[in-house]
Amino acid sequence: MIGLAELVDLPEWRIVRLRAKVDTGARSSALHVENIVEVGPDRVRFEVILHRDRPERRVTVEAPVVRRTRVRSSTGRAEPRIFVRTTLRIGRIVIPVELGLVNRAGMLYRMLIGRTALGAQFLVDPSRRYLIGGAPPAARRSGGQRSASGARRSPA
Repeated sequence: MIGLAELVDLPEWRIVRLRAKVDTGARSSALHVENIVEVGPDRVRFEVILHRDRPERRVTVEAPVVRRTRVRSSTGRAEPRIFVRTTLRIGRIVIPVELGLVNRAGMLYRMLIGRTALGAQFLVDPSRRYLIGGAPPAARRSGGQRSASGARRSPA
């Protein structure tokens, strides 16, 4: 069981505790990146932006391109997207994942986990957050979680 949001790791890229939104309505997963540069016919280099309020916190990654396709964004517009593959860890569960490289600068979460990555391994409780990946520092300090409506939840 996972919540609407989880802290995840991308261990192959040495990224830990990245806030990710679980979105069963999205087919593919997406990762907020900047400065995508093609460094070969099927290879890209990009910067993963780790925190929305601290853009200087970033990691440079180079990865093979696994596919290029058009993806319909949440606004309904189809846009070209590059996909790369890596390993995703949610709690103790490690799975391979394809990530679309996209600009999510205006979004709350740096990463979106779609239903293809979730497969049949996870059940999602949309009323809860941070069930298996640990809570971010702000949630731990406040002594509880906020539900999607903003109401305070007591610690589990």
